[in-house]
Amino acid sequence: MTVSLPEHLRIQDLAGRRVALWGWGGEGRAAYAALRTSRDSGFGSRDSEGRFIAPLTLFCAAGEAADANAVGDAALQVETEATGEALSAFDVVIKSPGISPNQPEAVFAAQQGTRFLGGTALWFAEHADDGRMARTVCVTGTKGKSTTSSLLAHLLRAAGLRTALAGNIGVPLLELLGAQADAWAVELSSYQTRDVAASGAHPQVAIVTNLHPEHLDWHGSEARYYADKLALVTEVKPRFAVLNAADPLLARLHLPDSEIRWYGDAQGWHLRGDALHRGDVCVMNTATMPLPGQHNRSNLCAVLTALEALGLDALALAPHAACFQPLPNRLQPLGERNGILYVNDSISTTPMATLAALALYADRPVAVLVGGHDRGLPWDEFAEAMKAYAPRAIITMGQNGPRIHALLAPMAAVNGFLLDAARDLADAVAKARAALPEGGVILLSPGAPSFGAYRNYVERGRHFAALAGFDPEAILGINGMGIA
Repeated sequence: MTVSLPEHLRIQDLAGRRVALWGWGGEGRAAYAALRTSRDSGFGSRDSEGRFIAPLTLFCAAGEAADANAVGDAALQVETEATGEALSAFDVVIKSPGISPNQPEAVFAAQQGTRFLGGTALWFAEHADDGRMARTVCVTGTKGKSTTSSLLAHLLRAAGLRTALAGNIGVPLLELLGAQADAWAVELSSYQTRDVAASGAHPQVAIVTNLHPEHLDWHGSEARYYADKLALVTEVKPRFAVLNAADPLLARLHLPDSEIRWYGDAQGWHLRGDALHRGDVCVMNTATMPLPGQHNRSNLCAVLTALEALGLDALALAPHAACFQPLPNRLQPLGERNGILYVNDSISTTPMATLAALALYADRPVAVLVGGHDRGLPWDEFAEAMKAYAPRAIITMGQNGPRIHALLAPMAAVNGFLLDAARDLADAVAKARAALPEGGVILLSPGAPSFGAYRNYVERGRHFAALAGFDPEAILGINGMGIA
């Protein structure tokens, strides 16, 4: 099947096309709503009795089918098996970000001429008539992108700008299709960055916080993961690229089509201990700011650099970071029980993130809970660090728990830390309690995703809170999402 489609697809370009949705999570539901409310595409047209006219197919998991059918759309055909042959019957498939274009079914259909894209591509194409997008800041990176995006929105609002906070952080961009804002803070995962490139849009600023191996099962290789992540600056070609000078991979980048603004170096925004500097000027002490850990405060440097690229007074806005509300599940202190502090870092899905969490509590006896879904990430660097900076105890769990345990076992006795294996999170918490004296810290920082045992890291964090004796409802959602 070969069809003539514009290079940069907009929703109205779908008129008369055979279109399917793939995935019924938040992004899939947002794409469905965008199509069914669009008259330009034809998918929003109704008959005299109010029924949708244009047929639309949804491929989803069997467990999602009932929810999809419950929308009461007689023109929506719900399928629970997305084969390559079935997908290839469509001109365009709008897929959810978590579905890899590298899986065999998608590759087969693409070879037959099916065009795959995400809702992110449609939103950017709608908002970029002339290509350039003023006061739009895209944020990506292996770690820190949610905190950076939220903090950016917080300071933009402090500047008096009506600001949208959306994207991978939890509000699909298509939910805000047609909405108006003075500025956009858009978080993008590595699953979405090429969607921006496919849209033809050029945001004013793109931030990349850091790069470490992650999502290798989705991307297929470490090199492809980096290439997909960096597409936000190498292919999207923003006006300004805000990059972390302390990251060795980013420090080597040359971007002839963008102006690079570095942070984390002596000339720009950087930290000297707890002191925030702009060049040689000490701006303020960050020790009491609600940004736990040096890596989180580095995110503030990224945000201030981006604000300057937007032409705003970052020096005047920096103190407003003091009233930023930290994000849940990210080094979140839940409180103490029987002299033990419980810290929820469920968002930690790489060994590097676990190392950063351990550094924050280096002066206290810590039992860290590690392990989860195995994506094949190497733990060798983590193991090497344990030779010098091991906590009191390491409790392994989850699918990759045995692999981590086997790697650490030869050094546990030599380097003086307790190593134990747990059946599940409840068992891990119990073993951690037994290993710690009063004044210790139980740190959930798994360094791995939650898939299999939990739907997502939020559910894992809520279970940890309950096991620790705290109300899971206290793990609040992220403040400020949407437009405010």
